[in-house]
Amino acid sequence: MEKDTTHNVAPKHQLTVTDAVAIIVGIVIGAGIFRTPSLVAANTDSDFLFLFAWVLGGAVSLIGALCYAELTTAFPNAGGDYHFIGRAYGKKLAFLFAWARMSVIQTGSIALLAYIFGDYLSQVYSLGEFSSVIYAALVVIVLTAINIIGIRLGTGTQKLFTVAEVAGVLLIAAAGLIFAPTAVEPATAVTETASSSGNFIGLAMVFVLLTFGGWNEAAYISAELKSGKRKMVRVLVISILIITAAYLLINFGFLRALGHSNMAQSDAIAVDLMRIVWGETGVWLIGIIVAVSALTSANATIFTGARTNYALGKDFRVLSFLGRWNSQTSGPVNALLVQGFISLLLISLGLFTRSGFETIIEYTAPVFWFFFLLVGIALFILRKKEPDAHRPFRVPLYPVIPIIFCLTSAYLLYSSLMYTGIGALVGLVVLFIGVLLLALLKKIEGGELKQKDIYTVNS
Repeated sequence: MEKDTTHNVAPKHQLTVTDAVAIIVGIVIGAGIFRTPSLVAANTDSDFLFLFAWVLGGAVSLIGALCYAELTTAFPNAGGDYHFIGRAYGKKLAFLFAWARMSVIQTGSIALLAYIFGDYLSQVYSLGEFSSVIYAALVVIVLTAINIIGIRLGTGTQKLFTVAEVAGVLLIAAAGLIFAPTAVEPATAVTETASSSGNFIGLAMVFVLLTFGGWNEAAYISAELKSGKRKMVRVLVISILIITAAYLLINFGFLRALGHSNMAQSDAIAVDLMRIVWGETGVWLIGIIVAVSALTSANATIFTGARTNYALGKDFRVLSFLGRWNSQTSGPVNALLVQGFISLLLISLGLFTRSGFETIIEYTAPVFWFFFLLVGIALFILRKKEPDAHRPFRVPLYPVIPIIFCLTSAYLLYSSLMYTGIGALVGLVVLFIGVLLLALLKKIEGGELKQKDIYTVNS
């Protein structure tokens, strides 16, 4: 009789610090850095404020990372944020988070990244009218298959992608800092551009922190990191420092080559830079770099996203098929398959309403920041609720740093609601559907949630 390798098997400690850093850096340094600098420039009135915004973004991310370091070392779990929210607030709110992440936030990010890859690769070699859709679907299928085959292949692929991605970012930085002629612009141009756009440093920070987004995905691999819980602190700090350094270098390059006002007016800032330096060859090259960046983020998002679905399956009997961990491949195979299927469904929407699809993804931001804020508050709750829990790492300067983290998340929640307007209702509809599903699950499971409580597990 064939041995069952999927039941009652927990994640193993197989990820090295390098694996984890590659995953986090790969998620964060995505296609956003090739678009958001122009938006940040449009909302700052000097080179100093522009660069300061990126330094501040790194500092705010580091503050958040310190909070996550305490949570991940004290309560390591493949469920990440789902586990923290459930432990602090209970399974009902945790389910709503997992539902939002599985149905739109994470799968939508995968689909969007796959589309970005398809768009840029189609410029290099087109497959016809639906070239982007075909490439996007292939990306999801191939990367999901790689992660199903095994953790070694998945993390090995991620390290290769991340090296290529960082090399691409450094190449663009070098193009601006070394090879491009220094930009010449009128002294008044920056002020005029900034004032016409409103000069909102707050809005600039929204774009900066959006570009830094993704480092919190470290929480989803905390249960698989080997060599001790405290290594997660090292993973988070190293990742943030690498990301901040890369962002500062590329933005220095943009400033030197294009100038502040030209950056603010650009719709494709990296393309403009590479065209100045290497002409149409540079445009072709930036297409490859952006495609690789999207591919890197997509693979890392697939890797971490399935971990939430796995944790959800462990906690709800009806969804137990998601909570099976394959010991041979060291991965949640069923969770990966479901995630891939939903991502393909979202990609298929692009055949009919491409712009509408991208808009729906953008409008999920308020939902994301709402739950991000809850995670920050959870740190305070768990300090009171479980004071005796072993905490290999404690946030320094408590409670000041966690308060800063919560206030930042609250501000971004407010900003995203104001920025999206009525579109934020899309996220609320998703959450409402989650409430209905939760009620249905409770009914199917006999009127109460499964009694097994994974939130007492501390390993």
